[in-house]
Amino acid sequence: MMDTIASLPFAWAYLLLFAVVMLRSNATYWAGRGVAAGGRKTRLQKYLKSPSVARAEAAIARWGAPAVSVSFLTIGVQTAVNMAAGLARMPLRRYIPATVVGALAWAAIYATVGLAAFDAAVAAAAGSPVALISLAVLAGAAVLGLHLVRVARRRKLDSSALADCPVMNPVMNPVMNPAGNQTAPEGPVGSA
Repeated sequence: MMDTIASLPFAWAYLLLFAVVMLRSNATYWAGRGVAAGGRKTRLQKYLKSPSVARAEAAIARWGAPAVSVSFLTIGVQTAVNMAAGLARMPLRRYIPATVVGALAWAAIYATVGLAAFDAAVAAAAGSPVALISLAVLAGAAVLGLHLVRVARRRKLDSSALADCPVMNPVMNPVMNPAGNQTAPEGPVGSA
């Protein structure tokens, strides 16, 4: 299939890729809409009508369009984002323009650099299995590195949370003596 597309003139390859990605992304969106509609008629209804789901749907409706457009520039995220937009019932007036922008960029990339990169990857795999394994290991290391950076960012505590935390800031907490009376906090061991 890719050989056929690569053999076409640029304009035809671009239009074909644009049409394919528009069909695929919209099919994924509508599958998500269908799952959401079906889920609202089952026991999942109580969860799908919760305030948190309503807030998520509102956030995706308002801010999801840039995420949809950018997802076309990624590998492996595009389908998940389009499905999430459908599940969250993103309004079509926001989804369709975002999809068109993303599909135009995706088609441009794949009609130029993307096809050449695909051909190079196939040639590397055919010529050297070691090169293919090396590429897979590097890709895995990149994904692991990204995951570790995200986890580290998520675990950082901001200074206001530390200041308010009774465990991390014991000086602010009064100490109860054995009689049940409140006393001033004790200083470090050995201070008097």
